[in-house]
Amino acid sequence: MDNVRNIVILTGAGISAESGIDTFRSDGGLWEQHRIEDVATPEGFARDPDLVLRFYDMRREAVLTKQPNPAHDALARLDREWSARPNHNLLIVTQNVDDLHERAGAAHVHHMHGELRSALCTACMKRSPWDAPMSDRPACPQCGVNALRPDVVWFGEMPYHMDRIYGFLRRADLFVSIGTSGAVYPAAGFVRDARELGAQTLELNLERSEGSAWFGESRLGPASKLVPQWVDEVLRVS
Repeated sequence: MDNVRNIVILTGAGISAESGIDTFRSDGGLWEQHRIEDVATPEGFARDPDLVLRFYDMRREAVLTKQPNPAHDALARLDREWSARPNHNLLIVTQNVDDLHERAGAAHVHHMHGELRSALCTACMKRSPWDAPMSDRPACPQCGVNALRPDVVWFGEMPYHMDRIYGFLRRADLFVSIGTSGAVYPAAGFVRDARELGAQTLELNLERSEGSAWFGESRLGPASKLVPQWVDEVLRVS
């Protein structure tokens, strides 16, 4: 770790599953209850906005009852201690729409798929912090129009912060993927980009992801155990 200064960490549904947040692709996950086309596409929202708004109201309400687990806490500790060192940088890129990284104390987080606790107004395109239901069609706090939607990235839409994420990847000395399936692009391609640019690559996952072969090292097990162990290792040897 002596030559590592810039770290990019990608987190997926596996890190929040241990906090009790359902994943989409696991048995019994949310996709078994609803079709992707119905609740996670612009077309589905246009076809039945009431269904989509109720779906995300339920997800938001459920997330508010959950707490960060030891994996979130460990990454927040790494974020705090690593970023305090001169010329050291860390970015957590998460595919998750929950805010458990922030509630654990992480400050350098980009939500590439948006956030459940945020509302996007389709009239003025402004974002507002949001914890209340949307299914009763509340007015936008910014412009007053009843045109709010969940501030999440649906299939067919462009993920957020991509220019900044790729900028960090180009400078990364170490890329770490935690709790991701490796099935959804563009995030699934980050390991290949990082490796081709010369970064070290590490996978921490319950099982090997679809892109596991691209990682220089894979450690398998629960995130709540693997991540604190890895963070202790990084801070001890660097």
